[in-house]
Amino acid sequence: MVAAPAKVGAAMPSLDFDTAVFNKEKVSLAGHEEYIVRGGRNLFPLLPEAFKGVKQIGVIGWGSQGPAQAQNLRDSLTEAKSDIVVKIGLRKGSKSFEEARAAGFTEENGTLGDIWETVSGSDLVLLLISDSAQADNYEKIFSHMKPNSILGLSHGFLLGHLQSAGLDFPKNISVVAVCPKGMGPSVRRLYVQGKEVNGAGINASFAVHQDVDGRATDVALGWSVALGSPFTFATTLEQEYKSDIFGERGILLGAVHGIVEALFRRYTEQGMDEELAYKTTVEGITGVISKTISKKGMLEVYNSLSEEGKKEFNKAYSASFYPCMDILYECYEDVASGSEIRSVVLAGRRFYDKEGLPAFPMGKIDQTRMWKVGEKVRSTRPQGDLGPLHPFTAGVYVALMMAQIEVLRKKGHSYSEIINESMIESVDSLNPFMHASGVAFMVDNCSTTARLGSRKWAPRFDYILTQQAFVTVDKDAPINQDLISNFFSDPVHGAIKVCAELRPTVDISVTADADFVRPELRQSA
Repeated sequence: MVAAPAKVGAAMPSLDFDTAVFNKEKVSLAGHEEYIVRGGRNLFPLLPEAFKGVKQIGVIGWGSQGPAQAQNLRDSLTEAKSDIVVKIGLRKGSKSFEEARAAGFTEENGTLGDIWETVSGSDLVLLLISDSAQADNYEKIFSHMKPNSILGLSHGFLLGHLQSAGLDFPKNISVVAVCPKGMGPSVRRLYVQGKEVNGAGINASFAVHQDVDGRATDVALGWSVALGSPFTFATTLEQEYKSDIFGERGILLGAVHGIVEALFRRYTEQGMDEELAYKTTVEGITGVISKTISKKGMLEVYNSLSEEGKKEFNKAYSASFYPCMDILYECYEDVASGSEIRSVVLAGRRFYDKEGLPAFPMGKIDQTRMWKVGEKVRSTRPQGDLGPLHPFTAGVYVALMMAQIEVLRKKGHSYSEIINESMIESVDSLNPFMHASGVAFMVDNCSTTARLGSRKWAPRFDYILTQQAFVTVDKDAPINQDLISNFFSDPVHGAIKVCAELRPTVDISVTADADFVRPELRQSA
């Protein structure tokens, strides 16, 4: 089992584990030893052994992760010549039945059915419904699970919700998590590409929160390998939900949304053409800056600049680092205290009529001027165009990334988790989708928890950059040379180099005309 998390502010935890099926490797990240399991399609023959005792895997929900994980598991088990059934469980009357059937799951062959029948009949239950739905339905789900069955989560949100109520999981089931570091469409997209190139996929973390019979670790690792994860690193369920919910509100979505809004407004107010301003912000961050960080790290972004560009980068970095950290620190504390989790649960309940008040589902953000300009830019963008490397934009973005890394580091998270949540998931999974369709598209189409978080926190990043960072630059205030020096010498760069060697073997392929709208959002539209 995975060790307990370190206390806040303590040294990074030692997350060792034992596996009887897969090869465990030790890696050194910035002087800290961690353990991983490499994936690959060559490991699929080991899946029957990893899933020993599992006859049916129930995938509950058809939202962001459900379609990808169900199809990947089914395809991997088929390739392994396993007779384990992957069955989708949905609410009666759900419009998602049609989507599931289109993906090859049917009532006739026993791979599609009612949610409660699926939970009751499964040995491994993957609970992939929305976080707010988990919070409202966990008691009924627990009551339908078989003794000694395994509850699988792809997010630690439910643990945070239970902790806030002074509760825990039933003691007669195992509880594990496998958390892909990317949204569902990325998980499926790279898995399909992996049929051509072994090792393509999305990295994942795994956790064993409760193990009633000694099978939990190998089941979790088998699940991750079957999803196509190039490498799987250990965490705990508590550390996962803190870093993940925080990361969604930070550089993965909320913060990048806020900074591009602030930068676009700044550049246009300074007289820059709107289309160029959009290219200089969104196109550059999601294109050339992300590609450079993915392949060569943050330092290469700086080294790619001219001497004048480096001076501009330093100004932006120096002025933006602490304002970004200010909001990130507050956000982490809100997640860790349970406040942000409670906010998500309450918001989910406001989506429906109650107490005589109308329903307030989330509206879209893509109709404002900036995003309309973005549509025009993408419509005429040459294939392969990654946008310009603008030094001021790069300085702000890298400052945000380093501030997020520092908050997670000070809060005791492992380097694997820090780098995946602050960098790899951003530049290798989410930003390619944003480059194809715009940041607003991602804000409108990712998980409910992430969409809520972006709407709440993006304006905070926008305002603090406008009110503090940009004012500092415009005053021509002295650059904080200690910050710049610390950026160059930070040990995270060495850890990033190691992780870069473990990144997916191919870049995710996202065409501009691909339909990546989540099924339930497409249905509601």
